Amino acid sequence: MSSSESEPSAGPAENLPAVAPQLRALRRRAALTLEAAARAAGLSPAHLSRLETGQRQPSLPVLLTLARVYGTTVAALLGETAPDRDAIVRAADMEPTRAGGWTYWQTGASGRGMQALRVRVPHGSQGDIVRVHPGEEWLYVLRGRLRLRLGHTTHRLAPGDSAHFDSLTPHRIAAEDLDGVELLFVHTLLQSPTAALCLGPHTGETP
Repeated sequence: MSSSESEPSAGPAENLPAVAPQLRALRRRAALTLEAAARAAGLSPAHLSRLETGQRQPSLPVLLTLARVYGTTVAALLGETAPDRDAIVRAADMEPTRAGGWTYWQTGASGRGMQALRVRVPHGSQGDIVRVHPGEEWLYVLRGRLRLRLGHTTHRLAPGDSAHFDSLTPHRIAAEDLDGVELLFVHTLLQSPTAALCLGPHTGETP
């Protein structure tokens, strides 16, 4: 039995009425049988059936796993429909936002399952912060050199280099050069406060 199945159930999902029918509809849209979907998600068919009939309320990790299996987003599993959005983001509309010493430019539409950013990372800024959160990340070095720590391994990336990794892997990002580094950055979003879990300054040896 998977760890998600052994979690205590909150009973019928009365506060999430759209989840059960959406789970069933999206599984069928993905052309998966109950057994195949349960196997891919690490659940038993009986447990998935209870989720689809509203007898159990899915946890956040289960929703994330099912969204990946069905090739959709957690928002879609919750029955949320996104308004029409402009597919084009003009350079003139990319207002910089500064946080923690970094500068961000939103290069993708808001409210999507992925967020695309241009990021400027100054030297010595946030290099000791370890990040862990659900989803995936992709980055591409535009200018400068990047020091990327993934788990226990340190990588040094030059302009034109890229990285694509599971963001549940503890990771740290820092500029290698005094002039800083500029990146293109894409990551999957989970509309939940738990989507951005920072573990705080690293107290061990600096790479």
